[in-house]
Amino acid sequence: MKLVFRQFLSSLVVVLALIVSMGAFFVGFTKQVAYTNTWNHLEGYADSLKKQALVTRKVNGQQQLGINIDRLHSSEELLSSQDVRVVIFTAPNKVVYPEHGYQARISANDWAKLKAGKTLREKLDEPAQLFAGHKKSVYSKDTTDIFSPCFDSNGNMVAVISIGATISSMKKTMRGTYEILGLSTLLAVLLTLFISYALAHYMTKRTLRLKQAVEEVAQGDYGQTIPVNMHDELGQLTNSFNRMSTSLKESAAKIDRQNRMQRQFFSNAAHEMRTPLTTINGLIEGLMYDAIPADSRMKSLELMRNETERLIRIVNNNLDYEKIRTGQIALNLKEFDAAPVLRQLQEQLREKAEDQKDVLALHVPVKLMVYADHDRFIQIVINIMQNAIQFTKDGTITVTAHADTDNNQVIIKIADTGIGMSAEEQEGIWDRYYKADPSRKNTKYGESGLGLSIVRQLVHLHHGTITVESAPNEGSTFTVTLPAKPEN
Repeated sequence: MKLVFRQFLSSLVVVLALIVSMGAFFVGFTKQVAYTNTWNHLEGYADSLKKQALVTRKVNGQQQLGINIDRLHSSEELLSSQDVRVVIFTAPNKVVYPEHGYQARISANDWAKLKAGKTLREKLDEPAQLFAGHKKSVYSKDTTDIFSPCFDSNGNMVAVISIGATISSMKKTMRGTYEILGLSTLLAVLLTLFISYALAHYMTKRTLRLKQAVEEVAQGDYGQTIPVNMHDELGQLTNSFNRMSTSLKESAAKIDRQNRMQRQFFSNAAHEMRTPLTTINGLIEGLMYDAIPADSRMKSLELMRNETERLIRIVNNNLDYEKIRTGQIALNLKEFDAAPVLRQLQEQLREKAEDQKDVLALHVPVKLMVYADHDRFIQIVINIMQNAIQFTKDGTITVTAHADTDNNQVIIKIADTGIGMSAEEQEGIWDRYYKADPSRKNTKYGESGLGLSIVRQLVHLHHGTITVESAPNEGSTFTVTLPAKPEN
């Protein structure tokens, strides 16, 4: 069954159940009100008869009930037009009025209640022949009765007046109530059908719109979004879908960018590996066949060594990245003084900086304790410094470091005055194979495009952070935060 019909039927069932429940309550309440009003009227008739037609007198020193027949007949004739009859008991099974044709008795339990001064109310739901010789059409109808006790001046009960009334008028009232209720139910059902269908159709339309969007996303059309007009559960689901769709679009764009960079990397790697291998192979052949003069052999051997080191860097960068990515690398964490390490790196890279006509400045305290893997710490800093040298010409690379004792961390900043980066480039530099300046792919540094990606992975393994601030033609500043001491 389709969703629209399930929602439609569920709404209809709920409304019908509510209508039936309210209808049953209304009918019961109306019926009870009708009976209560009838009983109140009958009790009023009983009090009137006590005053007009019943008298008590002393006979031989005892209280006896006396009936003023004329008044009683007059009252009964007046009440008979309203289908009301009168019966007078002097004992549970003794009827003194009417004198003939009526057989009835009051139970001992009810008689005791009457003697206690309680007026009884009864519903007679079965037809009863009350008076022999009277018309059955009058007295065989359902009746409701009250039994009212009569007391003498000494407080003794001397008689019980039973006044009963047919409920034909009550039935007419109830029949009218049923008709109104039935008509109201019919109108409510029709209105419910219309509203339920409209709501079900609206909800189903929203669901189908979401279903269509999901199918389009499943077919690869990422970025689908649906307007949210209501903030109900379905609206929340739509919001979640929109976030998922946007995330998928971003992930797909990132994967596509990664694939492009990977293809570019393999092309670059092949070119960069082929160039040193060709150089090395040519030099080896020259040495083998004495094609290189004796005074140039040392220079050729040095060139071969440089090209070999370049190949080793390319291979090691890839191996390091895979080890870090797959969690195979283990850090040898220890506390050591980073100040002399930074000074050593300054001296090591000074020649490369001078080749670019750069000034390499260092501002560190005399002692700077850091908790890290010694070799990986060097790898982090030297990668960033070489990156700064690579993209700075005729400028300054400044390395500053200090300890933040309040937060138990060491902060190292490496700033350059180079070409800088755009916002898009700042997002991409941490990706594998990314090159901010593809035109420099043939330089001696940053051959693989893995340096900064490896740096970030290593910083995270140390439970540190790395950020970059940059602007085109204004240089870049890398900030690395590492623990100063082991946590207790």
